[in-house]
Amino acid sequence: MTQQGWRSDRQLTAIGRTGMSAPARQAVIDLQMVPGTSVLDYGCGRGGDIRALQGLDLNVSGWDPVYFPDGRLEPADIVLLTYVLNVIEDRAERQRTLKRAWELAKTALVVSARLRWERNQIKGEEHGDGILTSRNTFQYLFAAGELRDYVQDTTSVRCLSAAPGIVYAFKSDNARLRYMARRVTPSSEWLSSEDAASAIDAVVDYLERRGRIPRLEEMPLAMAGLLGSLRPSELHRLVHQSADPTKVEAGAKRTTLDTLLFLAVELFHGRGPSSSLPLTVQLDVRAFFSSYAEACQRADRLLLKLRDDGYVRRAMTGSVAGKFTPTALYVHRRAIHRMPVILRLYEHCASIAAGRPADWTIAKLRHQGRGVSWLDYPDFDTDPHPRLLSSYTVDLKTLKSSFLSYASSTNRPLLHRKHEFLASDDPDAPKYRRLTDAEIKAGLYEQPHLIGTEDGWREALNRCGRVLRGHRLLHLG
Repeated sequence: MTQQGWRSDRQLTAIGRTGMSAPARQAVIDLQMVPGTSVLDYGCGRGGDIRALQGLDLNVSGWDPVYFPDGRLEPADIVLLTYVLNVIEDRAERQRTLKRAWELAKTALVVSARLRWERNQIKGEEHGDGILTSRNTFQYLFAAGELRDYVQDTTSVRCLSAAPGIVYAFKSDNARLRYMARRVTPSSEWLSSEDAASAIDAVVDYLERRGRIPRLEEMPLAMAGLLGSLRPSELHRLVHQSADPTKVEAGAKRTTLDTLLFLAVELFHGRGPSSSLPLTVQLDVRAFFSSYAEACQRADRLLLKLRDDGYVRRAMTGSVAGKFTPTALYVHRRAIHRMPVILRLYEHCASIAAGRPADWTIAKLRHQGRGVSWLDYPDFDTDPHPRLLSSYTVDLKTLKSSFLSYASSTNRPLLHRKHEFLASDDPDAPKYRRLTDAEIKAGLYEQPHLIGTEDGWREALNRCGRVLRGHRLLHLG
């Protein structure tokens, strides 16, 4: 379509990909596209995602007005609308394109677009509501929360931010809630079962982890077949005889908190009737609460506590995982589930508002104000003092987001005392703690305000005559 007498060269924005795009990869990770799923890449450009997804046993087709004009525009389980909306200069056409993609989706629509923080990567002048580049292409840059709202308003369904710049719109509440349940309380893998005895062992493991015995319809099909000949009472007796009561009690407590977390997150985004919940969540509610109403009331109280600065601060100081500072709690990715449930809710609300990035190492939760940052230290496990690569921040009061990259910085921020970001029983914590103790003894932390960057840390090592070899501190020379 034309706008103010010109037409952009949209075809020039199509990238020749050798691998999968970030939105397609995110949808695969989130189990939106599994073997046998039909996928339509609407506006597929040069077809990079089509080729990559075909290798995953998916039924993939694509259409593009320039590169694949003869592609099949037929309904599919999942429709990908990948970096299409941002290159359309006409607002009405932009919305028509989104509506058409939504009409073709049978289960979910995956929408992605470029975001405002990418402005410095685009050379061009302001034109209309976007940017006209030197190549005569157009880019409309969305705010992270704006993209979700735009898709939500156009489709008239509740949408979720899967990651910055990636939004899921589901055709049914059941599909949306299944996705939320996996995201909030990921399921552990079932133990393998080759006979009835090993199937019973798998049920025991489930009971100890979740605090209740699974129903047959929750089990993998092969396992259900192995146990189908047992009466429910007999299965319960055999499983309870083998299970560790202490582990069962701990599993029940953990599942109760996970269920409250799910229901609180659901309220943050809009809550439906009990029948709309995934079966596993329905059974958790029945097992650990007197009623769905009681579970919802407790979840509502939990969500209200997010407004209580004192309560949030006390939860941070009492957390068994993470480093508490005068302004925030910093928690490593693999310890995030060890935080108190109110803090897990805090982090999930931020992720729903504007998306959690795919690559992050440490979550920073502010207790002065409400905001979450996801910090990426890609070499955390191998570098004794990992450098910060990027930071993505969401302000929960304004729902505004920002992104900072340190990739080109010559003096990046770095971490000290790595063990403090983990839970104390993390297997790597003792190694990190020994290094911290050695660095304190050597006097490296005597001027903490000077060692937070690469240059400052290098100067401190030289001043103290020390050098690092892996996670060992040695005398220089």
